Parts: sequence; C-alpha cells; structure tokens
Amino acid sequence: MTDAIDRAERMIADALPDGADGPSGPALAAALRDSGLLAECLTLAHHPRDPLVLLDALQRVGGANLSAGRLFEGHVNAVKLLMLHDSPTAPVAQGALYGIWGADGPDPARIEGSVIRGQKLFASGADVLDHMIVTVRSDAGLHLLMFARDQLDGRLFPGEWNMSGMKATASGRCDLDGLAVAEAVTLGAPDAYLTEPHFHGGVWRYAAVQLGAMRRLTVLTADQLRARGQQDAPLQAMRLHRMITACETARLWLAQAACRIERPGATAADAQAAILARLRTTDEAVALLANMDQALGAASFATAHPADRIRRDLGLYLRQAGPDALALSSVDRILADPDLHRRWIG
Repeated sequence: MTDAIDRAERMIADALPDGADGPSGPALAAALRDSGLLAECLTLAHHPRDPLVLLDALQRVGGANLSAGRLFEGHVNAVKLLMLHDSPTAPVAQGALYGIWGADGPDPARIEGSVIRGQKLFASGADVLDHMIVTVRSDAGLHLLMFARDQLDGRLFPGEWNMSGMKATASGRCDLDGLAVAEAVTLGAPDAYLTEPHFHGGVWRYAAVQLGAMRRLTVLTADQLRARGQQDAPLQAMRLHRMITACETARLWLAQAACRIERPGATAADAQAAILARLRTTDEAVALLANMDQALGAASFATAHPADRIRRDLGLYLRQAGPDALALSSVDRILADPDLHRRWIG
C-alpha cells in the first residue's frame, strides 16, 4: 500500500505540464492509474485496516497536485459507495477511475417516468472518468445511478470549466436529459446515499486532500525564506510558526475523524467528527494562506511561482461544498442531541 502511495506522489509530481495550468487531467489520471493507487482502493476506500493510511494517501496526493487529489478523493468516495451497496468492483482492480457527481444547476437532474431529465454541474473529471455515479431525484427520494463513459458520449462538456482554480479537474457539465433510467446501474435504495455516517461523514476526506496542499505551501515558504536568508527574521519566523501549527491542528482533527468514520462500528453521531474536522481545516487553511502571502510577498503571485497554482486551487476547493450551511446544520444537531452536546460542548 505505501509503495503505491509513494509511486503516486512521485509520478504526479513528475507529470508533464501538458495542460493549460500544469499537468492535465489525463496526465494526472494516468499517474494515479499507473501507480496502482486506484486499484489499491479496493482495500483502502472502505473500512481500511488503518484509517491513517487513507489519510496519508489523500494528503500526499493532494500535496503533489490538488486536482489529482480531487480526482483521487472522488474515486475513493465512489468505490466506497460500490462496496456499501454490493455493486461490482472488478473494474477497480483493473485501474478504472470512478467519481461521483452531486451538484445540480438551474436544470436539476431528476427522474420523470422512466427517463432522466436535467444536468449535473461541477462534474469533476468529466474528461477522464471511466465510470460516473450521479445523484438524481424522484418523488421517492435521491437515487444513485452509475454510467460507464461510453454511455455518456456527447453528453460531457469538460471545456465549460472556466474557473481560475482546479483547472485540471475539468469539472464541466454533464447532460443527462433523455437517458433511460434502465440504462443505469442503480446503487442502493432511494435516499440510501444520505445515510450517516457515510454521507456527511465523508467530508473529512476532501479536507485531507486540502491538508496536503497546506503542507506543500508550508514547505515552499520555509524553503524560500531560507533561500532569502529571512528564516530568522522575527516576523517571518512567526508566520512560518503559524503555518506549521495550522497544518498540525488540521492533521490532528482529521486523524480523529478518520479513525471514527472509517471503522466498521461507526455510528451516525460520528459524522460530527468529520464535519468539525472539515470546518477546522478550512479555517486553518485560510489563516495559512494569509500568512504565506505575507511571508512571500508579491513575487509569489507570479504565474510561474510554485505557490501560485496551489493558492488558486486551494482557494476554490475550500469553498466546496457549502461550508456555511454545513457549519449551521452541525451546530443545530449538536445542540439538539444530548450525547453530541456532552461530547462537543460539555
């Protein structure tokens, strides 16, 4: 397992800059596949023997490249869903790349009769995924439907991803309108996807990817301060200290969440550990970015600077998905549940 993580980290870092903003999605997907890490998710994605190995994999891939981390985290999420719903996993062992698309836009994905209507937005990996799980609503609830790439031929628009960050994820649009429900593989019963601790409980995983970027930015900052001879300047040392402690604070929260959520006996109440860890990571990341900007100054905003793409990628990634709503709903649940109140408040 650790060999595959080592290979993935190295191969992603060495990927050729063949895209508009560094390595393209296909280059990153190839690195994940060729390293063997995608196949390792058969033992890593659901109830791993050591949840901290999963945390290590997520943060190291994210540290190598945040877009690769987003693709890998989506794969982990999707493979976990396959296992939770007793769906075939043979393609995983062959290195197939999976993902899940949940975001709706003005024309939300829905079932009308025997046909799917609407579209999905923010479809990460629209240019590279082999299998896509999409969320689709009906009067019965929220469904998980899985398609193979060739079934969506002509329906994927990765070129519509025009954001300043996470460019290599090509998170464009997927047009599902007119597809027959019968063409899809159904995973679980309606609303099974929303079952805790696997729904909100999974948010710790993308925060782990973000931690990887935080640690990479801390390394870059330390190296540049040393190269400038500024590592002993009091203000600069203070900024670097804050970045180091931000990473460690996030890591401790995420380690706790991983060990609570990824165990076989996890309960719905454990989801709060993941939510709070995700929110704490966001706060620490925002503070880290501010300290890095002060430490490195205007030079780090040059497009050729190694921190520039990471800053843009991380700034966008932190906004997904709905942190304010997540925080408010978490507080409501903690206040309403006596056991959660005792655990998190006292």
